[in-house]
Amino acid sequence: MKQKIKFGNSIIEYQVVKSKRTKTSQITVDKENVIVRTPKTKSNSAIRQMIKDRKQWIFKKQLEFVNRERIKPSAKKLNTKIIAFSDGGKLEEYCKKYGIEYHRIPQFHSPRASLPAYIYTALNVLMPILPITKADVIESITKLEEMEKKISSYNLTRTNPSLDLAEWIKGIPLIYYPYGLQAAAIRFKNSLQENAKTHAMIEDVIETCHNGIVSWERPSNVQPVLIEGKDDYIKTKERWGLLKEYFEANQIDYREILSVEGNILSKLINLIYLLDYSTIFLAILSKIDPSPVNSIEFIKKKAFVN
Repeated sequence: MKQKIKFGNSIIEYQVVKSKRTKTSQITVDKENVIVRTPKTKSNSAIRQMIKDRKQWIFKKQLEFVNRERIKPSAKKLNTKIIAFSDGGKLEEYCKKYGIEYHRIPQFHSPRASLPAYIYTALNVLMPILPITKADVIESITKLEEMEKKISSYNLTRTNPSLDLAEWIKGIPLIYYPYGLQAAAIRFKNSLQENAKTHAMIEDVIETCHNGIVSWERPSNVQPVLIEGKDDYIKTKERWGLLKEYFEANQIDYREILSVEGNILSKLINLIYLLDYSTIFLAILSKIDPSPVNSIEFIKKKAFVN
């Protein structure tokens, strides 16, 4: 007869098998069953306490079986080719076991700092099926090299756009963006939160002109940052003009960050580069170490409980 114990919002079912073993107990976990083998002398309360102490481990093991079952059958069903990227770990082991194409991308410092390596490795592998050319990739790298000269820590002057933005930010940044540059805006928000440990918000410029602009009728410590594309759609440019006119009429200070000219990859990766550096400068100015993310580690440790 199976017994049950609650773990967060889940129920773990387990079966106890008492045997002639004299000292040790053993917990065996597979996709469908949790078997607990114990000496006959071990009390039920002691067995339950053992399960309670190991329930997070049991849940994680069962989850591993579920995840293994999800990946390959779904691809087979859809007749889809799988290509996997990671810095080793269980994903690499899984791919080798099941013959899935795998590419290892070394992590540099942290996942967020590894973004360029991940992007360009993935592009190199996936380029035949993506609407992007080798010339686009080369252009983006050339413009990154040009951007480096502007935002590097070797240039600690007002001509450094990343440093200038970091010194301006004193409150909560509200990042406005056009649809095509949404990825850069999301990345900027995330980097502000992780590197500078500060609150940040994002909103599409078109939506802002419908509802969000009303929020500016009250004073606050929110600071608008406008991420604009060099060749935004004409209607988007009209909205930018109206938004800036409103801010100026109401003496609301704002900052504009313009994309470089070029293809969409060049625009996005260079915006991310500039804005990431601004969050690191902001962390330094705030005397905050940008590297640790203790709150995320807290969530990771507790995630299975929730």
